Amino acid sequence: MAGYRNISQDKTIGDMGREAFLFLTHTLVAVVLLAITIGVISLNHPDPDSSTPKLLATVLAFLAPMVCSFLLARIHHNNVATYVWVSALVFFSIVCVRVLDLPTGNGLCDNCSAAEKLWRTFFTFEQGSGLLGGDGLLVGTWIPLSMIGYAIGAKLAIKL
Repeated sequence: MAGYRNISQDKTIGDMGREAFLFLTHTLVAVVLLAITIGVISLNHPDPDSSTPKLLATVLAFLAPMVCSFLLARIHHNNVATYVWVSALVFFSIVCVRVLDLPTGNGLCDNCSAAEKLWRTFFTFEQGSGLLGGDGLLVGTWIPLSMIGYAIGAKLAIKL
């Protein structure tokens, strides 16, 4: 394994703590950028039943953090920002478990299978599952998507 390098080698506890703090900070920045994006979209008072604003918000949930992290990474050259996708994976996994634990009843997702429950909660713009109070797109899709976009933008900036 000639190309293998232990990333914790030659790092003190303080260095590793600083990296953990930066990791959490970058994750929080990705979520704040999403909140700003949703706030700007909300200024237009979009129709909550229309799929167009939801599609636009999905695209912007990915692109806005990606562009901002690209700019931040060009300035700070911080490799930790490229690993924020791990937060997205963990967050999405936790939300999936929560959705699967929710009971179904008389509503839009009565007797849904597990896969259908997840699909209708996170990835359907019309006739969702009704679980998570109808906020499945926000909680299960847009937040992880913003973290993934943030990581991709930082990675692109560091590679250039």
